[in-house]
Amino acid sequence: MQEKPYNPLEKRNLAISVSDALLERPISKLPPPEPFEGAGIYAIYYTGDFSLYQKIAERNRNGRFEAPIYVGKAVPPGARKGGFGLDIPPGQVLYRRLCEHAESIKQARNLDIEGFYCRYLVVDDIWIPLGESLLIQRFSPVWNQVLDGFGNHDPGSGRYSQQRSRWDTVHPGRVWADRLTPNAESLEKIVQAVEEFLRNWQPDTRR
Repeated sequence: MQEKPYNPLEKRNLAISVSDALLERPISKLPPPEPFEGAGIYAIYYTGDFSLYQKIAERNRNGRFEAPIYVGKAVPPGARKGGFGLDIPPGQVLYRRLCEHAESIKQARNLDIEGFYCRYLVVDDIWIPLGESLLIQRFSPVWNQVLDGFGNHDPGSGRYSQQRSRWDTVHPGRVWADRLTPNAESLEKIVQAVEEFLRNWQPDTRR
């Protein structure tokens, strides 16, 4: 019989604490109107009229904001190189990440930035991945689970032979993504995958 490892602070309970703190934050337009300092986590909500996402939008209209379409994190530079980013000033990394997402949406030819909102929470570096993981598990955001690629960056010169993401296939318009090799899946097949996912999609909206 394998004994459960001793853990004075259960990771799941810590993650719940972080995610609940985010959900208590006020809603903001995307991107937030004023720059701010810090790293952390965020949730993006959709309320617009793109037909594929109406089941999501209905949960977010009239001030409900129950179901993120995407959840993400912004970490200090050191964390991306294998460190924890401890004692490294994060600058405006979270604000800049939200601005990057807003720009991606503005470039998409079939999305309107006016339908997007966000919540964000500045978090100590070590809790960021934990909070993000639980939020994805809790809400199953479609842009995290099925329509990958929203958070991608320009791969740079000499790397445009990479395959275009599902997100960029459904939402064309990012200049750098238009240079990539078309996705092996057809648009119709990707849309079908999203529809099938949303048919059984039940985010945990308990507070």
